[in-house]
Amino acid sequence: MDNPKRPNDLNIEMPFLSHLVELRDRILKSLLAVAILFFVLFSFANDLYTFLADPLMRVLPKGSSMIATQVASPLLTPLKLTLVLSFYLAIPFILYHLWAFVAPGLYQNEKKLVMPLLISSSLLFYLGMAFAYYIVFPLIFGFFVSVAPIGIAVSTDITHYLDFVLQLFFAFGVAFETPVLTIVLIWTGITTAEALAEKRAYIIVGAFTVGMVLTPPDVFSQITLSLPIWGLFELGLWLSKFFMKFKSTDQPLQTTSDYRPLTEAELEAEMAKIEQQEKQ
Repeated sequence: MDNPKRPNDLNIEMPFLSHLVELRDRILKSLLAVAILFFVLFSFANDLYTFLADPLMRVLPKGSSMIATQVASPLLTPLKLTLVLSFYLAIPFILYHLWAFVAPGLYQNEKKLVMPLLISSSLLFYLGMAFAYYIVFPLIFGFFVSVAPIGIAVSTDITHYLDFVLQLFFAFGVAFETPVLTIVLIWTGITTAEALAEKRAYIIVGAFTVGMVLTPPDVFSQITLSLPIWGLFELGLWLSKFFMKFKSTDQPLQTTSDYRPLTEAELEAEMAKIEQQEKQ
């Protein structure tokens, strides 16, 4: 006969299972939000793709157009764009549920920091996408079309174009999170603003490396991503000073430096209390 589980085992297992249930519920709610946005935007799929293709269509020579080289591309490509856009629009909702899941394990001063960072992270991600669409796309597409060899008709496939711009959207959205990452590193004590400032040369090299990895293999795209990362890093250093001032005014957490060992008399008194409680 199997031995029944001890009460301590049940106490350990139940909180773990409750956390799994809560995580599942929050994931399902996030997926539901993406699905709702997808069905709302479904009827505008072709209009959304037309808007997305506008930066390229503006610089194409007269008489040129985009093409579809696969049978199902005219249907599936706008739907893919709609699904990805639904996920991007649901990012604030997803981040909120992520914060709500981990919030019970955070200290009070950490909770005060997390919500502003989540809001700023969402705004910076959208700002990065807007920067890519309104600033970067006209520049790089105009450059690509202008350097096309004579006699070559520029007719971009709609699927390849979507993959290209989605890669740039993600790259610029993530790159614009640099100030948040900088502030978090300094706030948590992993490093300091002075130490990061001293390593500025390495940061610049790292920015160009990230630009090379995240963007398509052309120098123009890499530079247009690397320079904003550098500038946003400098912005993060500047903003971290204000966050650290806010942290210094907050009530500090109790640290191990406040620990005082018990005297022999206090230790004997505590042991006597324990023995008395066990007898009762």
